[in-house]
Amino acid sequence: MDETTASADMAIFEHQPGDGPLVIAAPHVGTHLPADIAARMTPTGQSVGETDFHVHRLYDFARSLGASTLWATHSRYVIDLNRPPDGGALYPGKFETALCPLTDFDLQPLYIAGLEPDATEVEHRRMQYHAPYHQRLTEILAATRARHGYALLIDAHSIRSAIPSLFSGQLPDINLGSNDGQTLTPELLGTIRDWQDTPSLFSSVLDGRFKGGYTTRHYGRPEINQFSLQTEIVQDRYLDAADPRTFHAERAMAMSMRLKSLVEALLSHLERSYRPG
Repeated sequence: MDETTASADMAIFEHQPGDGPLVIAAPHVGTHLPADIAARMTPTGQSVGETDFHVHRLYDFARSLGASTLWATHSRYVIDLNRPPDGGALYPGKFETALCPLTDFDLQPLYIAGLEPDATEVEHRRMQYHAPYHQRLTEILAATRARHGYALLIDAHSIRSAIPSLFSGQLPDINLGSNDGQTLTPELLGTIRDWQDTPSLFSSVLDGRFKGGYTTRHYGRPEINQFSLQTEIVQDRYLDAADPRTFHAERAMAMSMRLKSLVEALLSHLERSYRPG
């Protein structure tokens, strides 16, 4: 397993290379807090409660498809790898947490008052964690395109079903984002809609409240045959909400199979489109 070390205690990501056209990244699956950061945090911060717990396990099928995978190890409370490096807004006019979040989605402070990271520290964390992660993802995608002529990136996320600061009511089970169609071709969007029309236990929406974060928007470039899709899964559809740190394979199986059918449909379309001759 290929890793890059940010500090003595933990590599900043886990990269498993593959030889297929599929790349799957999970920037919010990590739970690690460096000791010097954790010591300045409130119990809310130390809980890392907004982790995308076990979302990468929904893609355990990836190895059978030859996928390359990139899993973050550090908590999004250290730095949010799915935010623009300049801290710019993804959803102007709506609440968003920062590149180095100061509160959780419920507006509870993550740091003891007066011990929040300042601009110098934010920049240090950007260079230490954000830049190497995205450099590696850029390299993986470039190598994948060089090998196959195209690459498909799945940016894997999960979320609580109800977060009043972010959206009203409850989300559909599977929330797909293509930045309003900008990160995929019209044909791939049609493939997704056909998949949505097949019978399923799970509801889904394309480009609803979540249209894709920095990763999906930055790397989705159909003009160079590089395509991206964010998948945002409601956590209580594959986890026990009362015990999200424990992975229950049987509970997650149906969701994993549904996601596999989506990924296979997209790959099948791309294989036909880029088949030599």
